[in-house]
Amino acid sequence: MTQPRTLYDKLVDSHTVRRLDEEGRQVLLYVDRTVLNEYTSPQAFTGLREAGRDVFRPRSAIAVVDHVNSTRPDRDALRADRANDAQMSYLQKNCDDFGIELFDLFHSQQGIEHVVMPELGLALPGMVIAAGDSHTTTYGAFGSLGFGIGTSDIEHFLATQTLVYTRLRNMRVEVDGALPVGVTAKDIIMAVVRQLGADGARGYAVEFAGSAIGNLSIEGRMTVCNMAVECGARGAVIAPDEKTFSYLADKPRAPRGALLEKALTAWQSLRTDPGAAFDAYVEIDAAAIAPMVTWGTSPDQAAPVTDVIPDPAHETNDARRRDAERALDYMGLAPGTRLRDIAIDRAFIGSCTNARLEDLRAAATVLQGRKVAPGVAAAVVPGSSEVRRRAEAEGIDRIFIDAGFEWRQSGCSMCLAMNDDVVAPGERCASSTNRNFEGRQGAGARTHLMSPAMVAAAAVAGRLCDVRSMEASHAG
Repeated sequence: MTQPRTLYDKLVDSHTVRRLDEEGRQVLLYVDRTVLNEYTSPQAFTGLREAGRDVFRPRSAIAVVDHVNSTRPDRDALRADRANDAQMSYLQKNCDDFGIELFDLFHSQQGIEHVVMPELGLALPGMVIAAGDSHTTTYGAFGSLGFGIGTSDIEHFLATQTLVYTRLRNMRVEVDGALPVGVTAKDIIMAVVRQLGADGARGYAVEFAGSAIGNLSIEGRMTVCNMAVECGARGAVIAPDEKTFSYLADKPRAPRGALLEKALTAWQSLRTDPGAAFDAYVEIDAAAIAPMVTWGTSPDQAAPVTDVIPDPAHETNDARRRDAERALDYMGLAPGTRLRDIAIDRAFIGSCTNARLEDLRAAATVLQGRKVAPGVAAAVVPGSSEVRRRAEAEGIDRIFIDAGFEWRQSGCSMCLAMNDDVVAPGERCASSTNRNFEGRQGAGARTHLMSPAMVAAAAVAGRLCDVRSMEASHAG
């Protein structure tokens, strides 16, 4: 009788080329696809050239410009400067030389890698996708296994289509119940990260399940899987279902016709077998989740917006107490401060976590008929050129602009400040991004993570704000 297996184990087993030890903990893993960017790929291509190697399967890769590019609204004015950016120019040369499709700064489908791949239909159930970005876990939303890899692994993949891979343990995170009004996928994953801690899922692949996960849109599931890495997970998966199949049906590069019918038969088997064992279980009551914000410098240093900043003196773990003390010093905050009393200087909506059309719609609903508070600089950066076009077709751009947000071009932007979008030293930013590390949005920048709707509410209030109060006033 076949041993029941988890979805994660099925994905690894189906892609194992060879076991590299007796237990099968380390394997040579076949990888279906990758997405390259201008920031993490240069050394890999240099290594290929120096070794005289070709890319084994060029069509299994696409490349995008997303990390270092400007997102200024007048992007076309930058055309003459493209050759002056060494990283973008080198990516262009590498793609030309090795036959890889490039979505450069002026391509109609340009955008953040983890937004572009799904909207093209290139992330499919059952795949293994590895890329030089830790948030490659995003693709678990489709029932695929995605994970980030380093530069040497990118080179190995490009040359061989395989990676040396160490199998992870299995963790199941079950989120059951109905989400309260105003609570989103971002709040779910922030609550999970808070409960597990920054390294609570280290060494695990996390399978998200439960009625609250099933009720999320595919965009919401991508947000959850995207931020699973913030609690240490090296993989995150959600079993594909009819929502997944419907999402993929109209994507330009997803299977069509008879090929799609054949694929659906295989995709429907991609779920954990009854009785399969997990190494760890976590249960979360969706009804108990509130809109979340971070107060420190790690995504697990978070709390419901209705709370106060915790006192590190009450922390019994020495390391966590020191981390909290350092975080509060960096953030310029004091224990006992009400989160809703913290004033902001900036509001940013964007990133591979929360810059899809659904995210922009949610923020626009809050902003309709309202204005950004005086003294707050607000910007929205769509996750891709396609998201930007669709938002403009719906008039969402006008809502943002009328409210006082700057409507920018697509890219990673202020998520990691590798471009001209930065938070100044000492400034405080309400942000829909995934990380609030020291200096992440700029040297000395102070970042508070939250959902796009919560960012919109904070921008209007001029401080951290419970979006539910604004939604209630809209309803009235």
